[in-house]
Amino acid sequence: MSTFMAKAGTTERKWYVLDAAGKPLGRTAATAAMLLRGKHKTDFTPHVDGGDFVIIINAEKAVLTGKKLEQKYYRHHTGWVGGLKEVQYRTLMAEKPELAMQLAVKGMLPKNSIGRQSATRLKIFKGAEHNHAAQKPEVWDK
Repeated sequence: MSTFMAKAGTTERKWYVLDAAGKPLGRTAATAAMLLRGKHKTDFTPHVDGGDFVIIINAEKAVLTGKKLEQKYYRHHTGWVGGLKEVQYRTLMAEKPELAMQLAVKGMLPKNSIGRQSATRLKIFKGAEHNHAAQKPEVWDK
């Protein structure tokens, strides 16, 4: 018996909805990364992008445990001298909760072309409404 290896064009992609309301940001991001990568499927193959589409709703209602709202910072550098920019997660969650969720999911995906391609299938919405009803997404509650 030989090992089954999935092909890139033969994977069937589903749409899933994750509700982040009242759940930890990292827990929701880990679930989204698992679905985007396709690790929940029986035919998972590491070198093939066989993941599904993920819609995250209620990103503004995700919680950060402990003292992360005060102590955690999002930092990036512009490339110029003295160009380090810092944003505290309290302001990031208040102004751009979609960005906080996107950064958390992106950090859990592989740092290669498969991870970048998987990140394009992530759709994040601040409130409870999304505009992907035509794709008939299933609610993921496992």
